[in-house]
Amino acid sequence: MKVGVVGANGYSGIELIRLLLNHPQIKLEMLISHSTKGEQLQDIYPHLSGIVEKTLEDFDADELAARTEVVFFATPAGISKDLLPECLKRGLICIDLSGDFRLKDPQEYADWYHKDPADAALLNDAVYGLSEINRRQIQGANFISNPGCYPTATLLGLAPLLKNKIIDLSSIIVDGKSGISGSGKKAIIGNLFSEVNENVKAYKLGQHQHTPEIEQTIEEISGEKHAITFTTHLIPMTRGLMCTIYATLEQGFSTRELLDHYEKFYENSPFVRIRPLGTWPSTKEVLGSNFCDIGLNVDGRTRRLTIVSVIDNVVKGAAGQAVQNLNIIKEWDEQTGLAFTPIYP
Repeated sequence: MKVGVVGANGYSGIELIRLLLNHPQIKLEMLISHSTKGEQLQDIYPHLSGIVEKTLEDFDADELAARTEVVFFATPAGISKDLLPECLKRGLICIDLSGDFRLKDPQEYADWYHKDPADAALLNDAVYGLSEINRRQIQGANFISNPGCYPTATLLGLAPLLKNKIIDLSSIIVDGKSGISGSGKKAIIGNLFSEVNENVKAYKLGQHQHTPEIEQTIEEISGEKHAITFTTHLIPMTRGLMCTIYATLEQGFSTRELLDHYEKFYENSPFVRIRPLGTWPSTKEVLGSNFCDIGLNVDGRTRRLTIVSVIDNVVKGAAGQAVQNLNIIKEWDEQTGLAFTPIYP
């Protein structure tokens, strides 16, 4: 199957290329970047010399339709909403890694992203690509809105609890920490080495655009609408994301009982690994992989549950989940092109 990547020169785009090169059913046909069109990919990323030697092209929907069957959009917010509809009109499978089609309410997108929203009809057509939770909707779909990195870790951590009244949904607090690659490749003073190194800082308090995405999915799964407390931090490493999630238990469950519940919930999800009793995951243990590792602890004194959920923000939080969604669409083995071990140390 021939594939195009729009936004091929960014971090998510280059990670897509790495994963797709190892996918036995895929041929990389078009690599698109408006800002660097005409340049050689290997000149921008020398680590691809002798592996991928392609010229970056400008976006042309007719050319994509003539040469590809699937298009991944690894673009910043505000771009795919204008380009992707042209590909849908031409019958292409579209998987969008940006936030342009995640929120079903156009006004919410305008409020949180501070940009004009996509067409409301298209927002309703997009299938939210949280692979482990929405498999049935993803199968055979032609338009996927890939989740954000923080929502992926948070929602996989919460999903087994949301339908069964196990926690008080109004008590949810999410403490998120991400490596610097989560903010993309653009030049920003706050991303400079001297600003990030040996430093941890909170950012976008009460304003992070992933907040309504998490709340929307909590409502879809649980049937109840609740606001959450969501705080994000930038930490001095390149890759990795940890969400530490707190919630009050409605009933007196033990850690062992909840671990059993999680293991059963994810028994057919090869990329979600539940940690044994008394152990919790760290970001390095999923580095470079499509795994989401989850650990739990119940504090009997406070009836508070702590969930630790870790992913590689560029893989499971972006490119890896996008490839996983294509596998589900095409009914290929879900692990195709993704069955590799994390990088350690």
